[in-house]
Amino acid sequence: QVQLVESGGGLVQAGGSLRLSCADSGRSFVTLAMGWFRQTPGKEREFVATISGRGGNTHYADSVKGRFTISRDNAKNTVYLQMNSLKPEDTAVYYCAADLTNWRTSVSSRDYDYWGHGTQVTVSS
Repeated sequence: QVQLVESGGGLVQAGGSLRLSCADSGRSFVTLAMGWFRQTPGKEREFVATISGRGGNTHYADSVKGRFTISRDNAKNTVYLQMNSLKPEDTAVYYCAADLTNWRTSVSSRDYDYWGHGTQVTVSS
């Protein structure tokens, strides 16, 4: 069983930084590819970043490339999203997700099997 819990969201000024964490209290973490998505009211969930099971492959949305970094610590069953140079348009609920196909770095939310409950990130101008 995979249980994902996000933390680290909050309110930050534009140009600031936040680090999101997502911990899995369930199965062997290295078997899971992990992704971060975000959603604002009235819009579809949007891909942000993904990382393969052993961390060798990553992929980012163009909108966050160069500002956000996804990483993972398999010994701690945790994936991180370091967000720098934040912009008001980054405001959203951020979700982490787990894909049982651990070599894949998918940008599609339909490929992910488990989801956390989300953490709010608000960037003020």
